[in-house]
Amino acid sequence: MEQHEVGTREQWTEARARLREREDEISRLMREAAEMRRGLPWVAVKKDYSFETEDGPRPLAELFDGRPQLLAYNLMFGPSYTGACPGCSGLADHFDGGIVHLNHHDVTMLAISRAPLEKILAYKQRMGWKFPWVSSFGSDYPYDFGFALTEEQKKIPMVAEMISNPPDFLQEWSRAVGTDLETGLVEGPGWIVFAMQDGVVHHTYSRHAPDGEMLSPYFNLLLDQTPGGRGDEMRATRHDEYPDS
Repeated sequence: MEQHEVGTREQWTEARARLREREDEISRLMREAAEMRRGLPWVAVKKDYSFETEDGPRPLAELFDGRPQLLAYNLMFGPSYTGACPGCSGLADHFDGGIVHLNHHDVTMLAISRAPLEKILAYKQRMGWKFPWVSSFGSDYPYDFGFALTEEQKKIPMVAEMISNPPDFLQEWSRAVGTDLETGLVEGPGWIVFAMQDGVVHHTYSRHAPDGEMLSPYFNLLLDQTPGGRGDEMRATRHDEYPDS
């Protein structure tokens, strides 16, 4: 951690007061955004999607597990990956403790990835996770909801540039997940929410990358309160600490 300016208690109090004004403003904006999010129109999901689960194939409606709301995280773990995305894995480390509280608010939460179910279950055991995690392998679901790129989308200049001339952090990421960037960057992380109304599944909200705030929000909130902050370096996660299963 770098050397930092040292001041008096009075200087700290004055600076803290200015910061508090900005923090209050951010809190107000977050409440407004939450209200807008809840006010989005719902869209009925008319296409049939099937997912592979530990209990066999299940349609989207059955993933709700009897609750009216479904919150799903698209965890970047493609069919060719040897391990899930380190950033997604860091976020997923927080899932198990929060699911019971979401359930008490009539929300079912799970993760979805394109990797085949057997790879998902092996990685889940390797990481010690308990949360539900299903496979969309072979389904149109990730393409229809923007969590996987089509062949045409891979030709978009920004994507093509990242693949042909990747920055160092993407090359490191590619090594971590065990696949080349052309294959690996097909996947995308993000949140999606569905609601059941009158027996019909509705899409209510989505949030896609690039969006660093959504990858490890709890961890980042804690680090944001420390002098060192989050740091710019790509740091090791538990993804790298477990031996291959």
